[in-house]
Amino acid sequence: MYHMFRKTASNILLMAVLAAAAMLPVKARAAELLMFESRSCIYCLRWERDVGSLYDKTAEAKVLPLRRVDVDRQSASGVTLQSPVRYTPTFVVVDKGREIGRIEGFASDDAFWGRLDELAAKITAAITPETNRI
Repeated sequence: MYHMFRKTASNILLMAVLAAAAMLPVKARAAELLMFESRSCIYCLRWERDVGSLYDKTAEAKVLPLRRVDVDRQSASGVTLQSPVRYTPTFVVVDKGREIGRIEGFASDDAFWGRLDELAAKITAAITPETNRI
């Protein structure tokens, strides 16, 4: 009987902690990867097949979480772009709301990962202990 009470009390405590955490303000992500896409884009579909299905499980996704943006609604992305996006897919690496670099098109998964690693290095090189403190 005691173990049932302890389990119920643990569940109540867990739910209280989760509810309190949900009320805390969400800290905006400093860096992200925007994918400007179109429903009619065959290269977007190829990227989805070759890369997109596993992207969220990669180390790159921890540094650059993916956010998809319809190319026709790029002004609603909330990001300062260096130039308008003209081709799909276009992947834009963003840090603090500003474009760091981009990958236009999708030729192969190897080319994508190589270029993404170059752009991610710009983000991780900029992180210092002073800028990463709460």
